[in-house]
Amino acid sequence: MKIIKTFGFVILVLVVLFGLFLGYFSLTDYNPEERILIFKSDEPDTLNAENLNLSFLCWNIGYGGLGKEMDFFYDGGSHVRTSKEITVNNLDKINDFLVKNDSIDFILLQEVDTHSKRSYFVDETEAIGNVVPDYFQSFSTNYFVKFVPVPPTNSMGKVTSGLLTLSKFTPVSSERYNFPGDYAWPMKLFMLDRCFLVNRYILTNGKQLLIINTHNSAFDDGSLKKQEMNYLKKFILEEYKQGNYILVGGDWNQNPPGFTPEKFIRNIEYENFQLTAIENNYLPDTWSWLYDETIPTNRSLKAPYDPELTSKTILDFYLISPNLKCLGTRTQDLEFENADHQPVFTIVQLGE
Repeated sequence: MKIIKTFGFVILVLVVLFGLFLGYFSLTDYNPEERILIFKSDEPDTLNAENLNLSFLCWNIGYGGLGKEMDFFYDGGSHVRTSKEITVNNLDKINDFLVKNDSIDFILLQEVDTHSKRSYFVDETEAIGNVVPDYFQSFSTNYFVKFVPVPPTNSMGKVTSGLLTLSKFTPVSSERYNFPGDYAWPMKLFMLDRCFLVNRYILTNGKQLLIINTHNSAFDDGSLKKQEMNYLKKFILEEYKQGNYILVGGDWNQNPPGFTPEKFIRNIEYENFQLTAIENNYLPDTWSWLYDETIPTNRSLKAPYDPELTSKTILDFYLISPNLKCLGTRTQDLEFENADHQPVFTIVQLGE
């Protein structure tokens, strides 16, 4: 009887502690408003709207922790983070690449950590700003959790991360828009709060150029992405109706319309990540999707990278409004050396 009472007491204590654990994280859960103004300028740059050519680079840098040697537990692998030495080397190589391309007008980055255990608490916005100081920085948090408890044997711990937009021009404003939808409680306490980051630039014709940095949901059944895409569609159509020019770029975590996913599928497939595609009729056909169909932008993290065996796909690309014209798009094949995504370049020209 004494053993049973002791066992029951231990179970009760564990239940209480677990309840306190969830209670604390429920109270401290990051719950951003739908819109958050990050920056506003009284003296923004004004861009010439007549035949203006603008260059772009978008890249999910995987917080410097997802190089070719890495697998990841969320994607069927076993690791949570790589070594500090490899992380620092990845970040150095990523920064070197940005320096080599510092003539680009806009750089849209995803998974940029500011204070996370997984990247050894390096402030990557500061590190990037130090090597490309001539850019205006806009940062929007989309992952802020004081302690991610999975996997139990080697938890991810604290994560603070988000979207970083670098621009050669000063915007009139930079604003965070919170995507709708969320995971069920208590899982939502430890997952990302997805968003897109909108930088607005004044044009000489009285309209605005909107540069949107997006990072959509990954490990869902497709329902969250559907809510996000509906919200984004409504937003960009309303802005275009006002005569504004719109470019959306980033990691959409889904294939672009018209892409054949089987093209890059190999033996080591995606496990917990469902490959879905944006519907062909998502927007009127006057809108354009920009991607390089010859080179993949993302790889499976079920195992370390093997060029012959690892499945790959295209998740990173651009969307432009009808008043913008694409002058060329290409993906830089870095063979996933320092990140699980590859950088995508494009050049657009302002039209009507």
